[in-house]
Amino acid sequence: MNILLVKPTYKDGWDIPGGYVEPNESPAQAAERELLEELGMKRECGRLLVVDWAPHPAEGDKLLFVFDGGTLTPDNGQQPRPDGEEIAEARLWPPAVFVDLMPARLARRIQLAVDALSAREKLTMYAEHGAPVSQRFDT
Repeated sequence: MNILLVKPTYKDGWDIPGGYVEPNESPAQAAERELLEELGMKRECGRLLVVDWAPHPAEGDKLLFVFDGGTLTPDNGQQPRPDGEEIAEARLWPPAVFVDLMPARLARRIQLAVDALSAREKLTMYAEHGAPVSQRFDT
């Protein structure tokens, strides 16, 4: 399974598509808006795969959400078109190379999303700094 990653123009490394939630917007709505703005993709978010608590010394504590964005195929007409302003490139990558492309905490977070997506039962994984916590929540 390959995962869609984006190369932001404003920082080094690769990342998952997304951004900050705006006032009166849910995390799922924010993810859908960011996909449209940055990649020209109109898609509905699937199920919630990961919630990750990520404290930041300058920005404070954050809760990061990873949703299932579905499957990209040539037939569904939803290929990413980077906006060129915030996103320079978009590409599908196998999880095995994530540790070389991004910070370890993000690579761990995405691996948890892959694990949740691949699990027989539908799971939402809870993490702290991208590291799994033994507790899992059924969705």
